[in-house]
Amino acid sequence: MLSVQMYFTLCSFVILSSFAQELRHKPVGTKPVRLFTDEDLAKYHGQEDGQPIYMAVKGVVFDVSSGKDFYGKDAPYNSLVGKDSTRAVAKMSLEPDDLTSDTSGLTEEQMKSLEDIFINVYKAKYPIVGYTSRRILNEDGTPNKNFKPEDQPNFTIKDEF
Repeated sequence: MLSVQMYFTLCSFVILSSFAQELRHKPVGTKPVRLFTDEDLAKYHGQEDGQPIYMAVKGVVFDVSSGKDFYGKDAPYNSLVGKDSTRAVAKMSLEPDDLTSDTSGLTEEQMKSLEDIFINVYKAKYPIVGYTSRRILNEDGTPNKNFKPEDQPNFTIKDEF
């Protein structure tokens, strides 16, 4: 037979476990993310006052509006925004041919640089607002089962389709 104290301890444990389980599935304060086509992302190019400035690296779309002195109109890195600029970030280049998500032909050193900048600059400083459709979808439009969302434990491919 359970003592009264043991009974209340057990009940408290069950209630708290249930609450903790619910929190794991519904993160507090997590904003929903969205899926961006190239055309959608191009609208956030930093040329219009008051409009957010977005750029993608590795298919992750960041709101870089807080860095408008770097990414806004006439700023030094404005050419990177409104698109997935993964290759340019990896090469530390502003050349028009590098303003793409294509990483083919990059050196091992450039790939390491990309990962370092992705984690220590973009993920550390700017909120994630979505993903490029290229990252989530296969060429035929079916969901990419290997997609692993960054910092969005509540995001699933099913939610977007």
